Amino acid sequence: MKADLNSFVIVDPEKCIGCRACEIACAAKHRDKNNQGHTIGTMNGIVTPRRFLVKNKGTVMPIQCRHCEDAPCANACPAEAIVEKNGSIVVDEKKCIGCRTCTLVCPVGAVDLLPRIESKTITGGIQVKVRLAAYKCDLCKEEGGNPACVKECPEDALRIMDPRENKNDRNVKAALELLEVNGND
Repeated sequence: MKADLNSFVIVDPEKCIGCRACEIACAAKHRDKNNQGHTIGTMNGIVTPRRFLVKNKGTVMPIQCRHCEDAPCANACPAEAIVEKNGSIVVDEKKCIGCRTCTLVCPVGAVDLLPRIESKTITGGIQVKVRLAAYKCDLCKEEGGNPACVKECPEDALRIMDPRENKNDRNVKAALELLEVNGND
């Protein structure tokens, strides 16, 4: 077991207004990395975020990868396409075989498959070779680890959760509460 815990994005559901700015920011941030799906006709780009907004009975909750330390998706991947890299769990789309195992084992439903265009032939007809590849939140690690969704949230409902800082905060809070209790005796 590794000593460091992975960071992830957490939401304050009291602040989230369901505007989907996080989804749009995510899709825009990743579209230039050939992160485009196959659509009807000749259009190759669709808005496909690596996070999803779920709305249910007045509650809005973004769902995205928690970058688990013992990631079920990585453990289950027969192609070893999902790995831990620099504190986040990432997908190597070139290795992904599209078997869907990762989507079945993810405890939060944060992994999905997206059709990828591998080749096009437009000689005497159109032939498009498409394959499925897993995609999920990568914490925008290649862009410096400052997730686009966090930056663009107009309500500051999203933040990076660093488990080490969170643990330290809880330790300090518990110590202060003990001091209060002991001081009142």
